[in-house]
Amino acid sequence: MNIQTESHITGQPIKEKPAKRPVKMVRWFIIVGTLLALLVGGLVWFNSFRGKMIAQFFANNKPPPASVTVATATSEVVPNLLTAVGDLAAVHQVNVTSDVSGRITEIMFTPGATVKAGAPLLQLFDGPDQGDLANFKAQATVAQISLDRAKQLASRQFGPQATVDTAQAAYDQALAGIAKTEALISQKLVRAPFDGELGTRRVEVGQYLTAGTQIVSLTDLSMLYANFTVTEKDSGALKVGQTVRIRVDAYPGRDFEGKITTIEPQIATDTRNIRVQATIANPEKILKPGMFATTTVVLPDKPPVITVPETAVDYTLYGDSVYLLTEKKEEDGKTSLTAVRTFVQTGNRVDGRAEIIKGLKAGDRVVAVGQLKLQSGSAVAISTDPAPPIPAKPPRY
Repeated sequence: MNIQTESHITGQPIKEKPAKRPVKMVRWFIIVGTLLALLVGGLVWFNSFRGKMIAQFFANNKPPPASVTVATATSEVVPNLLTAVGDLAAVHQVNVTSDVSGRITEIMFTPGATVKAGAPLLQLFDGPDQGDLANFKAQATVAQISLDRAKQLASRQFGPQATVDTAQAAYDQALAGIAKTEALISQKLVRAPFDGELGTRRVEVGQYLTAGTQIVSLTDLSMLYANFTVTEKDSGALKVGQTVRIRVDAYPGRDFEGKITTIEPQIATDTRNIRVQATIANPEKILKPGMFATTTVVLPDKPPVITVPETAVDYTLYGDSVYLLTEKKEEDGKTSLTAVRTFVQTGNRVDGRAEIIKGLKAGDRVVAVGQLKLQSGSAVAISTDPAPPIPAKPPRY
């Protein structure tokens, strides 16, 4: 057996080869930091570039001016009106009743008919009274004959004056009985106290009618009262003879004119209101007592005021305002119109126009139609459409 030996093997111990050294941590931090810086810088540049582009887009892409209808504020004298609410009442109206009680024997009227003063309406049973009347008339006849005979005898000195006085007293007593009985009979014939229209019948033939029971209503519709109240503050402007316009729900859009005839001299302490009464002619007899009425008193004219169409005023809880048109010159030299919200103080509204007490002057142009699409400072263009027309017969209250 041959034994081979390694010639290079020595008696010294074998040493391991040294390992490669790792990449230093500092180098990795530098690389990662550089990448993060580049990323952040790119994001900042992108955001700045995007903002500039958006601003440039909106700067070059302005919305077109809103088309609006324009009206001009004018100075004019407006009607000075005082509005109140009230009701109508008849000048002559009564519930026809009987002064005495009795059984109804005849009804002489037709419900709803027009009657004259003194027209008979109802007859109560008056048989006993008619008998008493005949008795008193007979007594009067006998008493008159006795009186004439006594006077003749006394004139010839055949009879005493005492007999004449007794006969005269008997005759007068009989006449008094006749007058009383005729009055009782007249009470049982109910007549119309004045001209007017009857209402519905409340009684029947054969019914026992007690005194004071309503038979029928009677109303004179030729003249009516309009009763209304105004505040203590407005009472100083009222005078007897001023014109009053009346409107009722039954005839919308129609005015009825009257005159103030009575102003209550006392002011109610609980409401601080004063009661006013106007008289209205009702020749057509279409107005009825009890109707709710809106009254407008025509007062003396006030000095001229600034007015605009009612549609131009925007009424809000924060105040009344209008969009006032202002001219603005652009960089290219052209003139543009801008609508600026302007707060105003308003007064009365009459004939489709609103009084502007403060905030505008005559000649100012305001937006009359199209405010809903505007904001303060919005560019506008005047529309060719005309302003909304004022009604031919506008409301006066």
